Amino acid sequence: MSILDSIILGLVEGLTEFLPVSSTGHLILAGELLQIPQTEFLKSFDIAIQLGAILAVVALYFRSFFDIELIKRLLIAFIPTGVIGFTVYPVVKSYLLGNEAVVLWALFLGGAALIAFELLHTEQVEASDEVSTITYKQAALVGLFQALAVVPGISRSAATIVGGLLLGLHRTTIVEFSFLLAVPTMIAATGYDILKNASSFSGDNTSALAVGFVTSFVVALLAIKFFLSFVRTHSFIPFGIYRIVIAVLFFFFILR
Repeated sequence: MSILDSIILGLVEGLTEFLPVSSTGHLILAGELLQIPQTEFLKSFDIAIQLGAILAVVALYFRSFFDIELIKRLLIAFIPTGVIGFTVYPVVKSYLLGNEAVVLWALFLGGAALIAFELLHTEQVEASDEVSTITYKQAALVGLFQALAVVPGISRSAATIVGGLLLGLHRTTIVEFSFLLAVPTMIAATGYDILKNASSFSGDNTSALAVGFVTSFVVALLAIKFFLSFVRTHSFIPFGIYRIVIAVLFFFFILR
């Protein structure tokens, strides 16, 4: 992998990690466009640079991680994701990561579901509008929704946001909680993957990983601010349309 490749993948990761469009899916498709061989290192690279984007959350929400009550809710939400994720990790790494067909179907169907959800869903007037008001039960259920994102293309962000809205949370509240929940989730996923696949890293690969990591961090800082501003006045329908369009275009012009 060249340094230019790692910069491009870092840009893709930083832009898409917190949008309901699937960063993992976009990284797989970007790797295909760049004609990067589907090696074990590339799969680990795609997971590891997500940590760069996640650290952007830590930088922007630093004080939130000193709130004990919030930490409890994040840990409760992480438990179902962690249990399910670690259980199915071998299957995901072997058969789903790098599978363009799985990504395209997940993007397409997820986009249609996102549009349908927004057209049918009416946000409750009494919706919880503060992260601190999320109950332990709601946190655990959000974690279950997040676990759906083990399938590349589903989108961790989309799964948690739609789940939170169904549970009666305000959209800005669940968006912020989704940002924060990404921290323990991706630290665990990245750490576990690196420990399992440390032998696939070489000196050159480490340089590429560092560049991709820093790029995703910087770009994610801007993406988070944009998304928070966007959801205050817009629905998620544009993201649903985007998911469908990119899935169709990629199928007809790249895979066929």
